Amino acid sequence: MLVDKFQVDSPDVEYGADHITSQYNYANTKVDRDANGKWIVKPIQSKYEFRTSTKLPKLGVMLVGWGGNNGSTLTAGVLANKHGITWMTKDGLKQPNYFGSLTQAATLRLGNYKGEEVFTPFKSLLPMVKPEEIVFGGWDISSHNLADAMERAQVLDWELQRQLVPHMKEQVPLPGIYDPDFIAANQDTRADNIIKGTRSEQVEQVRQQIRTFKEEQKVDKVIVLWTANTERYSNVMNGLNDTAENLLASIERDETEVAPSSLYAVACIKEGVPFINGAPQNTFVPGLVDYAVQKNVLIAGDDFKSGQTKMKSVLVDFLVGAGIKPTSIVSYNHLGNNDGMNLSAPQTFRSKEISKSNVVDDMVASNSILYKPGEHPDHVVVIKYVPNVGDSKRAMDEYMSEIFMGGHNTISMHNVCEDSLLAAPIILDLVLLAELTSRIQFKEEGKELHGFHPVAVLLSYLAKAPLVPDGTPVVNALSKQRAMLENTFRACVGLYPENNMMLEFK
Repeated sequence: MLVDKFQVDSPDVEYGADHITSQYNYANTKVDRDANGKWIVKPIQSKYEFRTSTKLPKLGVMLVGWGGNNGSTLTAGVLANKHGITWMTKDGLKQPNYFGSLTQAATLRLGNYKGEEVFTPFKSLLPMVKPEEIVFGGWDISSHNLADAMERAQVLDWELQRQLVPHMKEQVPLPGIYDPDFIAANQDTRADNIIKGTRSEQVEQVRQQIRTFKEEQKVDKVIVLWTANTERYSNVMNGLNDTAENLLASIERDETEVAPSSLYAVACIKEGVPFINGAPQNTFVPGLVDYAVQKNVLIAGDDFKSGQTKMKSVLVDFLVGAGIKPTSIVSYNHLGNNDGMNLSAPQTFRSKEISKSNVVDDMVASNSILYKPGEHPDHVVVIKYVPNVGDSKRAMDEYMSEIFMGGHNTISMHNVCEDSLLAAPIILDLVLLAELTSRIQFKEEGKELHGFHPVAVLLSYLAKAPLVPDGTPVVNALSKQRAMLENTFRACVGLYPENNMMLEFK
């Protein structure tokens, strides 16, 4: 049973004119060791208050790489939903939807009604901006308008594209920052829409573009997301980008090792605008994270978790959790879109290889019965550019595991996925959840209300290589990431985490 609307009936929850306030008992476990070396595990509870603003802003979303496959596909998809555009294919009439979006197409359990499980849409848990009300804008190094960019991407059915052209042909990306040293040389033919000047001048121009967009579109809040080309890794060096002060000084000196994505992020932080990195490069060098924390501006990343890596974060979690020992993971991909073309350069592929390879680390570390200290499965990632397949990426994986009494188990998987159609809903979720989390404040008993840490751990579910604050465990297991996000939002309306004990039926 699906329930679209509900209200929590609890003395600990108050629905005000502008806020939902929840008094919440946070149950946790403290692990300690006494003087004799004995491990002590103690259940504890802490009292928290959550306060969520229910006033929804007019939201502007600026995409870096707006004219790419992801940006044009997301814009087209939201417009199709907004205008109710249908289209015919050889399989029949198609309706617009948001399949693949956690916020728009997923549900969560509320409880049980007379023996029947009751669920609600994820978006119904807390007030959330509607996708159709988002104002899109952004940058691209290509001057194609969004209609031409959509045609170039070759992602959507032609009959749908044809109906979207009138809505998209007037949407033209702003000039973007282009540095050929950070992306593949094969991107130079697209680069006809570029911000000129030194790095410092480029940052100031991006800041002005954000201000102008906000003023012209009359939006209350802006979120910027990088969905442009994967860059090579930046060198992290003392005196260059190790602290906020050094990073800003390096930009003033026009240091060549400061990447375009980092320049956008700095501009956003200066403007107090959240910045999300949807690609695998190390945009968030130490100095940039330091700067975001100083200014208390949300940053999140890295790299969309869409297809092969999402499956990996589920399957390895299952295997290790079942006491089965993965010993080798080999992942092969080939794709033919511009992302694949850019990744054909070794320096940009290395960024993607790193983000894909680290996804199993926390799962392996969780079971030292299976793995000795320092032991890790062999893990190989290969990506090849094959123009003929276009946006329809092929991913082939082989998982070899050791099982009972020296036996072996091999799981082989062939995943064909339309790359941009998986990534677009993730972009939507990232910006909607980033906006929502910015309206939540909380406090432990006896302390002052405050927002979440600027490094947005709650968005980890959507990232291949989750960015976390220093000292925070990195969690890659998909089920744990979803539980963290869902249970935090449940706490905001006074609902306990789902424990699946179902004692009432035992």
